[in-house]
Amino acid sequence: MSREVDRLYRALARDTDERVLPAPDHVRRRADRRARRRAALGALTVAVLVAGTAAGTRLVLAAGPDTAPAPATTTDGPSPSPTTPAPPPSRTPPAPSGRTPEAPAKTSARPPDAGPRTIPDRAFFTLAAANDAGTGSTFDSGRVLPPLCGATPGESGIVTRRARSLAFKLAATPEGYVPDGSYRHTITVYRPGRADDALAELRRAVRDCPTRTGSDAGEELTSTQRLLPDAGYGDESVLFEVRRPATDYEGAPTVKEVVRLVRAVRIGNVVTVLWELGWEGTSTPRSQLDSDSRRAVQAVRDWLR
Repeated sequence: MSREVDRLYRALARDTDERVLPAPDHVRRRADRRARRRAALGALTVAVLVAGTAAGTRLVLAAGPDTAPAPATTTDGPSPSPTTPAPPPSRTPPAPSGRTPEAPAKTSARPPDAGPRTIPDRAFFTLAAANDAGTGSTFDSGRVLPPLCGATPGESGIVTRRARSLAFKLAATPEGYVPDGSYRHTITVYRPGRADDALAELRRAVRDCPTRTGSDAGEELTSTQRLLPDAGYGDESVLFEVRRPATDYEGAPTVKEVVRLVRAVRIGNVVTVLWELGWEGTSTPRSQLDSDSRRAVQAVRDWLR
């Protein structure tokens, strides 16, 4: 054996002799402590697993049978995204960048229920051919209604008004004879809601003036006014009569009394009035007034259509 090997063996022996082995009871206590640590760590791990399982079970039960668990995601490839429908195209073009859309410009057109501002000739009715006296008509200004004890019904809320005078003859009157009567025909446009007020004022004025004394052809005469039942003309109508004694100027001595009929008809915001004035002492024929009232209403409706 070489000297070097011998030296190495002696060094190993010295190192071994210096190390003291622990006593057996010390080794046993160390092993017991390690075993207790492993047992505690295992128990803690089992408790954590049991708590996590119980919490997951409660979440599934709370979600209900109709709630399916979320699908597991994979990393094999990109998941498809749901297709979102495109929003409908806007009818309003987008405003230029940096500007806000402007409000639509206000128009000067009046509201649709304001009614017309002028009354054309075609708003006035045309006499039937059998009743045309051949004298034509004249547009002028003047009274709309006979005197009613100073009352002036229907004079507020007026937008515009036109009036005319025309004569008529009865269908049985031969050609060349004088007319059988004449009308004072008026059309008035009122502000919305005022036309029905005008007819209400007219009814009240007639009721409040049952008699009136006035001058006619130089004579002081007393007339009586009364409302008559009326229906079937326009949206509503008012019909009343004016009775007074006849004068010597108005015809034969057999004529003792003359009767004038007045009808006001409302069509929307328009009121048309036919006031029959007679001709040389004649009284108003009711059938003729009814016929011409229907023609007057239709003319206004055709105009407003």
